[in-house]
Amino acid sequence: MNAVAEIGDVKLYMRQVGEQARAAARVLARADTLTKDRALAAAAAAIRRDAKRLLAANAEDVAEARAGGLAPALLDRLALTAAGVEAMAEGLEQIARLPDPVGAITELRERPSGIRVGRMRVPLGVIGIIYESRPNVTADAAGLCLKSGNAAILRGGSEALRCNRAIAACMHEGLDAAGLPRTAIQVIETTDRAAVGELLTMNRYVDIIVPRGGKGLIERVMAESRIPMIKHLDGVCHVYIDDAADPDKAIRIADNAKTQRYGTCNTIETLLVAEGVAAKVLPPLARIYFDKGVELRGDEQSRELVPAIKPASEDDWYAEYLAPILAVRVVKDIDQAMEHIAKYGSAHTDAIVTEDSEKAQRFLREVDSSSVMVNASTRFADGFEYGLGAEVGISTDKLHARGPVGLEGLTSQKYVVLGDGQIRT
Repeated sequence: MNAVAEIGDVKLYMRQVGEQARAAARVLARADTLTKDRALAAAAAAIRRDAKRLLAANAEDVAEARAGGLAPALLDRLALTAAGVEAMAEGLEQIARLPDPVGAITELRERPSGIRVGRMRVPLGVIGIIYESRPNVTADAAGLCLKSGNAAILRGGSEALRCNRAIAACMHEGLDAAGLPRTAIQVIETTDRAAVGELLTMNRYVDIIVPRGGKGLIERVMAESRIPMIKHLDGVCHVYIDDAADPDKAIRIADNAKTQRYGTCNTIETLLVAEGVAAKVLPPLARIYFDKGVELRGDEQSRELVPAIKPASEDDWYAEYLAPILAVRVVKDIDQAMEHIAKYGSAHTDAIVTEDSEKAQRFLREVDSSSVMVNASTRFADGFEYGLGAEVGISTDKLHARGPVGLEGLTSQKYVVLGDGQIRT
């Protein structure tokens, strides 16, 4: 397919992709667990074997993207390391070891009529995934879709096309080894943006859309999609250091939650510190941030404690920087912290550092985010870290799936009835 194809050709191409995915989804839906696991194991082996080739393709992508002025946060997401390649292979193997949700029957109970009623896990069908940078998404999403019995249509960013193709070739090798159709995992070959528009309207072929990328991409998908979505819009995450926090633990967590990686959706963008502990915690923590090149923007109380902090505006409390910038606010107590999170947060991931178990339980119950943590870095809000093998994305919606979306999130449930000749009177 020519990358500069005319719109008519893109329509035809995308329809063919959709038809092939729908046909492949029917095959995957009836594939047994051993077959799917064999495909995953073979794909993982191919990724390890081809590590140098994947890294070379990624290096070409990164060089071209850097020359084209790609934003630093996206460059960070685009870059693949040897450890990242190994993590992709490990992720596929972990998915293979997970229980297969497809076909599992739960809640089976007998009714007075004698029928037994339960719910069975079934694949969603065809998953369309639209993402920017992050080539690891190609393996993670394909592996999760495969194990959960879904066909995947993967539309990565043009900046990662070489590496995405190379990873897809490894996934196809796994499908071949298991006797499954290659069209169960399709990477869109054209970089024409019209392909995204077509994918978002293909409700005849696609059952769920998963957008992963910047706010602009997700807003476009929300505006144009005719297909239900699993999504999150922003990652405005918080760490709240309570006045009952262990100071060393608080400093370690707040440092990691911001500086372990800047360009991820589970990195904190705002630090909230209780006034009772702010004088003890904030100055040493600020020194750590400044040493690592993090710009701090804070309220009046934080600036009194650390004069080098720049003044924060109202917009800073809403900001998802995806950069070495952090908003800092001193709050009266846990109630003011939770009020701040409710007003400015994005319902993604929020954490409290405290040794007070009652406050910890309040925070868990009352903060309405897809992941809520006690005494842990928000950087753990990730499918691999949660034991899901990987994640197809993170959802801040409240229906169907919430938080990191793994195998179960890519299935639905249908009612099944088991009888022995009963009729309704």
